[in-house]
Amino acid sequence: MLFSKLSSLWLALAFTAITFTSCDKDDTTPADSVGGVDIEFDNVVGNSPLALNTGNYTTAAGDQFTVTTFNYYISNIRLTKADGTAYVQPDSYYLVSQADDASKHLSLKDVPVGDYTGITFTIGVDSTRNVSGAQTGALDPSNNMFWTWNSGYIFMKLEGTSPQASRGGLLFHIGGFQHPYNTIRTISPSFNGTTLMVRTDHSPEIHMQADVLKMFASPNQIRFANLSNSMGGATSVQVADNYSKSGMFTVAHIHAN
Repeated sequence: MLFSKLSSLWLALAFTAITFTSCDKDDTTPADSVGGVDIEFDNVVGNSPLALNTGNYTTAAGDQFTVTTFNYYISNIRLTKADGTAYVQPDSYYLVSQADDASKHLSLKDVPVGDYTGITFTIGVDSTRNVSGAQTGALDPSNNMFWTWNSGYIFMKLEGTSPQASRGGLLFHIGGFQHPYNTIRTISPSFNGTTLMVRTDHSPEIHMQADVLKMFASPNQIRFANLSNSMGGATSVQVADNYSKSGMFTVAHIHAN
């Protein structure tokens, strides 16, 4: 009987010790440290800054044009470390507009500290959000980047003029998320060997460039005499392939800040 009581007491003490040890371990586990990352977009035409209404530009094929409107969506931003782990920004939807300087500056909060070697993002809006009804912020239909007749977003919009266009105007509203005219494109511009070092005491900046000329060059050469108006469909797929495959979006440099 005495042995039985001692055994019961020993088991109770052992359980209590294990319980307190587990609680102490949980209580001392530190929360992950986080920092911020800024992404700055500069829209250019070749080697020249994009200027709305006043700039006179020439495509690689020799067509002249001016730009009056230039907007695009950047979404689903993902930062990747050298070991393959990644941070995916939640609710990541931005509308970049050449007419709005503030829209060209993206601020990512609560990014886990670490050394990142790559970035991936979508040009456009994923299919789920295309069919999610009325939304707010960057995805608000009042931003004039939504086709109410097609229940879908315009992923990239360029409007302007060209003497080579049959009616003098350019209208490229690139969108569509259903097969065979899906124009959602995801790209991973290279950091060119630079490491993005996220720390708690400073926010590094990725300086991106978007070159308008790449919309019309390769792999599908666009001549304005033949194509000056695209609002979804096969021609929009050609333009989307151009800006995703020709390196329209590049990392110019990274500031440590």
